[in-house]
Formats: sequence, structure tokens, C-alpha cells
Amino acid sequence: MHRTARSECWPGNFFARFFYFGQFFYLEHKSYSFITHVMDEQEIEIDALVEYPTLVAVSRFTKLIPRTDWFRYVGEPLDGEVQQKARAYLDALGFPEATPAQVDDWQEAGHTLETNDWNSSFWEVEQQLMAALTIEVTDNIDPQLLEMVLANVTSVASEYVGEGVLIAADRWDMEDEDLMKAAIGEGVQACYQAALVIAAGVDDDHPFKLKYQLFETGWWPLGVMGTTFNIF
Repeated sequence: MHRTARSECWPGNFFARFFYFGQFFYLEHKSYSFITHVMDEQEIEIDALVEYPTLVAVSRFTKLIPRTDWFRYVGEPLDGEVQQKARAYLDALGFPEATPAQVDDWQEAGHTLETNDWNSSFWEVEQQLMAALTIEVTDNIDPQLLEMVLANVTSVASEYVGEGVLIAADRWDMEDEDLMKAAIGEGVQACYQAALVIAAGVDDDHPFKLKYQLFETGWWPLGVMGTTFNIF
């Protein structure tokens, strides 16, 4: 499968990039909302159970999203758990030389995103993993059923990630709407990626599962720059 060049699908501005994810998920949810109203979650699970048990696992995963402490500890010193999970994520992603580093506030987080190199090997690896997962899942699962299940994931994620970002921003008296949209886009993307991993039935040590676990800690993983893994 042809891998789309970055310029074709990745907005250059960092805020646009993350808003792109949020907008994509929103539009996807709107496109399939009429289906999910007709088929409730229980019906989806029953149908999926017959041929696609991994989609039942995705449905169960979706129920964990509201229990996640989205952005609750941003700006606080990185504790042992988040550093351990960060190391596991970096090792799985192929960047064992990178070191987790704390980002202290929203302003620094925004600056970090602005100065990220979207052509770096880190972002290339993430794109390649996403493409490989998408091919694997769509080759083995009924596309319409997959779309319904993923639409439910993104709908739930948009609500609860957005709520977590608003609470965190209010706690910091932060009013930058573009930065809030970037945070929401990243959180929703992490849910979507983790759901794809589950749907594909791949190992729990897949980088996207480990990335979601980082968000579960309440911090925001911003990405790797050089040998530094920035975490807010």
C-alpha cells in the first residue's frame, strides 16, 4: 500500500495537526452516528462476538476511557510510574536512547509542540505503525462493523478527553483554545490507536497500547525531540 507523503495528510502547523485529528474523529462520528443510534452497543457486541471477538474487547476498552485521569497531573513532577511506562514505550518504539523529561507548564508544552520536527524518525515510526495496523485490521474485519465500533470509541473519547482538558486548563487558568484543541486531539488519537491495536489482536506491548497507558497516568506525552521524550 502506498504510504501517503506527510505533505498530503499532515497539516504543517502543529495546532492544525492536532486539530486535524480531533476534526477527523468528530466527522467520523457524525458520519456513522445514525448507525449507532439504530444499533445500540449491546447489539454491536452480540454481532461482533460471532466472528470478531477482538471488537468485543474494543467495546470493553471503551468503557475504560471515562475512568482515565485525562491530563490530571500535567505540569507535576514525573513520578516513578510514568517514567517506567515512558521507558517501556520508548523501548517498544525503538528509541531506547531517549530520556523522559518534564515539561513544566502549558506555555512550554505549546512551545515544545511548535518546535517539534514532524519529519523526524519518531513521527515517521508512528505513521508507519498506524498504516500497518490499519491495513491489518481492515483486511480481517468487516469494514462497516469496524467503523461503527471505532466511531463509538472516538465519540466517548471526545467527551471525556475534552472534559479532562477543560478541567486541567481551568486549574491552570489557561485560556488558549488552540492548545486545548491540540491536547484533545492527542488524547482522542491515543484512544483510537489503542482501539486499533485491540481490534487487530496484537500484543499488549505494542507502542500504541503503551502510549495509551502513559495518558492513563494523567500526564501528556508530547513526543521525542532528539534524545528527549517530553512529557507534560
